[in-house]
Amino acid sequence: MHVKEIFSDYADELRVVDQDLLEIFSSNVFLIPTIGRHILGSGGKRMRPLFLLQSADLCGYKGKDRTVLAAVIEAIHTASLLHDDVIDGADTRRGRPASHAIWGNQVVILVGDFLYSKALKIAVDQKNQAIMETLSDATTRMTEGEVLQLHKTGDPEITTDEYFQIIAAKTGVLISAACKIGAILAGRSDGSDEALARFGLKTGLAFQLADDILDYTANEYALGKRLGKDLEEGKITMPLIQLLGVAPPAEQDEVKALIKRASSADEPVDRTKNNGKDILGRITELLVKHRAIEESLGVAQGLVGEAKEALRDFPPSPAKESILLMADYALQRDR
Repeated sequence: MHVKEIFSDYADELRVVDQDLLEIFSSNVFLIPTIGRHILGSGGKRMRPLFLLQSADLCGYKGKDRTVLAAVIEAIHTASLLHDDVIDGADTRRGRPASHAIWGNQVVILVGDFLYSKALKIAVDQKNQAIMETLSDATTRMTEGEVLQLHKTGDPEITTDEYFQIIAAKTGVLISAACKIGAILAGRSDGSDEALARFGLKTGLAFQLADDILDYTANEYALGKRLGKDLEEGKITMPLIQLLGVAPPAEQDEVKALIKRASSADEPVDRTKNNGKDILGRITELLVKHRAIEESLGVAQGLVGEAKEALRDFPPSPAKESILLMADYALQRDR
């Protein structure tokens, strides 16, 4: 089985999720559905809804509420992206102008707030306390992680624990919530919900760590954004943490100085010249020299192994094979 086959198997339900997502954007204030159509028109794999649908299958739930809540999960994710793009000053999203570049920061932040509140209202209508607790915990941790990331911007002293707090909030907790809700919908009381929550968290960590590695190693066209963007935004990710942990003092000082220059507003990353200002090139050279990319990949591989272990008590089934393959997918994207 290939990941493309998985998305194909769930294509009909994911189209329903998109329809439900458009409904979440519905409002008498015309700008809200307009921005919704712009966002949905830019595509996206709908990976988080897919995890919820797969988890529901794994636990035997086939009811219609699975697509409703999958749309809720995607709405929360979309709201976080709207806010993130404003915070990061991103000009594009998936190759199209970012929403705030068209309608302005104030409007887009408020639309993000609208999405959060509308999504949670739909979840409340499910009248399931466990689902509400799961979503409330996820959204709280997502916000905490964003604040921590802002606080640690450009800080080469960030610890590994702090980095994992950030990427858990950025990617892990919402995938964890999606997986857990699949079991809650099925009414499982045998610990399946917590097992799937662990699986989702570890898988989400692996996905984000892999993305952070790709920012230094990917084919730029395949990645869909320029390399070194995290560095330019002052985001200290696992490859840099690994590098700073093993490089000799002189090179540590050099890397810290390069990080400061890369995230400086008046001295953007220059990858085209070999004049001492090719910041990304020099850091990439040091990452290769000290095997920081390989070490980071090893951490990601360990997380995938832990994710799979969380589902060891589920009997073999096509649903289990499908969801385990999604964990592997974290490490199989184009580099």
